[in-house]
Amino acid sequence: MKKLILTSLFLVSGIATSENIIDIYNEALENDPQYRAAEYSLLSGKEIVVQGRAGLMPSVSISGSTNWNESYQGGILSNEYNSFSSSARLSQPLIRLDSWFQYKRSQSLTNAAEADFGYEQQNLVVRTAELYFGVLRAVDNLNAAKSEEKAIKKQLDQAQQRFEVGLSAITGVQEAQLAYDLSLASRIRTEGAVFSAREALNALVGREVYSIDALGNDLPVVNPFPASKQDWVNLAIQNNYRLKAARLRRDASKNSARSAASDHLPKLDIVGNVSKSETNQYRYDDLDTGGLIITVPSETERRSYGIQLSMPIFQGGAVNSRRKKAYADYDKSVEDTLFIERSVIQEVRSQYSNVITLVANVNAQEQAVVSATSALEATKVGYEVGTRNIVDLLQSEKNLYSAERNLANAKYDYILANLRLGLSAGNLEPENIADINNFLN
Repeated sequence: MKKLILTSLFLVSGIATSENIIDIYNEALENDPQYRAAEYSLLSGKEIVVQGRAGLMPSVSISGSTNWNESYQGGILSNEYNSFSSSARLSQPLIRLDSWFQYKRSQSLTNAAEADFGYEQQNLVVRTAELYFGVLRAVDNLNAAKSEEKAIKKQLDQAQQRFEVGLSAITGVQEAQLAYDLSLASRIRTEGAVFSAREALNALVGREVYSIDALGNDLPVVNPFPASKQDWVNLAIQNNYRLKAARLRRDASKNSARSAASDHLPKLDIVGNVSKSETNQYRYDDLDTGGLIITVPSETERRSYGIQLSMPIFQGGAVNSRRKKAYADYDKSVEDTLFIERSVIQEVRSQYSNVITLVANVNAQEQAVVSATSALEATKVGYEVGTRNIVDLLQSEKNLYSAERNLANAKYDYILANLRLGLSAGNLEPENIADINNFLN
């Protein structure tokens, strides 16, 4: 019934094929802008270590120039010639502690980018499930609202018939009319919620989703494993990707501070230079040369190799200021990491307790549906024999639909709470989506 209603809401033209959560997840991997941005952020982060390593590698540069030269004496051209020059420079860092620490910093930042992407991979699983079950939740609420509206409309018709034949007072009709008007308003409101949930899912995959599979009745509801809250905390401290990224950025900040502190130390490089210049000089000789121009070429080549030492003595306090700033940034990163660690611990504890609570809630809601069904049957019998009035019957109808709706919501909450617990602990995998998909129909 859920699938049929969902299809009727989502179908615009043609026949739509119902999709499951794996279909949606696979499309999100290709089309979700947030996830695609994380992929490009990872590619950008991988280049950081390449740039950091470059500071330890040889560097080669070349330059060249050509010039046309003219000399005049008394306004008369006396000399003109071409000159060419070229040079090459090779430099290999020999002792560069600042570059070494910058390289270590770049390694940590690249690893942090990978940790960020790992978190986005796991977060996509959660976001897909939230949007998928957000649609199903909205559809369940709409189904319940429609059923309630239909049942109350039936009771309103019966109340009007009983009033017309003198078996009940007008108050029964008025109360049934009020209940019907409220149910109508509730159904309109839930229809809007369905379309909002649908558009959120469409935005994830970048296209119109017409029909999705509903959750079956055989969902196993069990307590999380391992059963110890502290075990989940230990998993989170070890595996949570947000915490990993924070620790890596803390290490990067520490190496950045070490690099800044090394700026005042000597820097030793092996340097080689090769330069070559050539001049084709034209000279007018005093002798009669029959109008010929005498060319006097000149070529010079120089090569030098050595070890170059540099050490800053005083730069207006900039070196010391950069060192202080870098260590202040490192101290900040230490506190940021501690904050994230405590947040992760709090989050995983809360999610663990939430799963335990929702297991009990699902069991309680299942019993509530059974009780509400029995209560409605008893109220119907009482209404027929005159021991119960229309208000009692309407309330029993509402109680049953509310219990069914609460049971469906409790199951969705249970699934999402398990995924969020896995995200907090850092052990969430795409296989979790496949496990959920097994319980759809």
